[in-house]
Amino acid sequence: MIRGKAWVFGDDVDTDVIIPGPYLRTKNIKELALHAMEGLDPDFAKNVRPGDVIVAGKNFGCGSSREQAPLALREAGVGCVVAKSFARIFYRNAINVGLAVMEADVEALEGDEVEVDLAKGTVTVGERIFPGTMLPDFLLAILQDGGLVLHRRKEKEGAA
Repeated sequence: MIRGKAWVFGDDVDTDVIIPGPYLRTKNIKELALHAMEGLDPDFAKNVRPGDVIVAGKNFGCGSSREQAPLALREAGVGCVVAKSFARIFYRNAINVGLAVMEADVEALEGDEVEVDLAKGTVTVGERIFPGTMLPDFLLAILQDGGLVLHRRKEKEGAA
């Protein structure tokens, strides 16, 4: 279960505003996190709290295939990104780096308390429950293990 405050964004949030290009040269994930969502909200990184949820419209994560975009959000403390739809590469990159994502058409206001149940495929905002697309068990397992690399490491250790 993921619980946090809603950060509301619209349609077509591209990777250039999630993590602007000038910061892509850094290998320091903590530095990336300081600039998460800077292209839309310069104060996002200093105000987001662990577990907070981005609620967005259609085509979240469009643009380039930069893996730094979901990494920056995860490291900034975003617990989940809920959007009407995702750019395909962003969606897969998010799962691979351990950032929870769910497709759902959610109505929320900035600051609303949001609860995301990945296993049930639901998003709760106040008294309202919004159905979302449930993740297959294998993707849930990757997320629960912290991303694809940690998941594969765990599988390998279990096989030994």
